Amino acid sequence: MHKVDNLKIWTKSIALTKAVYLLIADLPKDEKFGLTSQIKRSAVSIPSNIAEGAGRNSNKEFKHFLSIANGSNYELQTQLILLIELNLINKEKVQPIIEQCIEIQKMNYAFQQKL
Repeated sequence: MHKVDNLKIWTKSIALTKAVYLLIADLPKDEKFGLTSQIKRSAVSIPSNIAEGAGRNSNKEFKHFLSIANGSNYELQTQLILLIELNLINKEKVQPIIEQCIEIQKMNYAFQQKL
C-alpha cells in the first residue's frame, strides 16, 4: 500500500479537480446536468482512482486503478476541449487546465512504468 497524501500525482490531481470546479462555475445553468455534470465526474474520478489504487494490496492492482484514472483524465481533457469548441468558455481559461491534465497523464504513465 502507498500513503496517498505522499503521492505527488494524487496531490496534483486534487488541484486539477479544484481548478475544474472553479472553471465550470462560470458555465451556463442549462449545462448543469449535461456537460457540467460529466466534467465533474471525470475530474473527481482521477484522484479517486489513484487513492483507491494506493489502498490496494499489490502494485498490479494499483496500476489497474492508475489506468482507470488516466482514462478519466483523457475523458476530462476531451470535455474541456468541447467547452472551447462549443464556445461555452474561452480558450484562455481552459488551456491551463488542459495543460494540468497533460502533466498528470505523463506522471501517470511514468508512475505505472516505475511500479
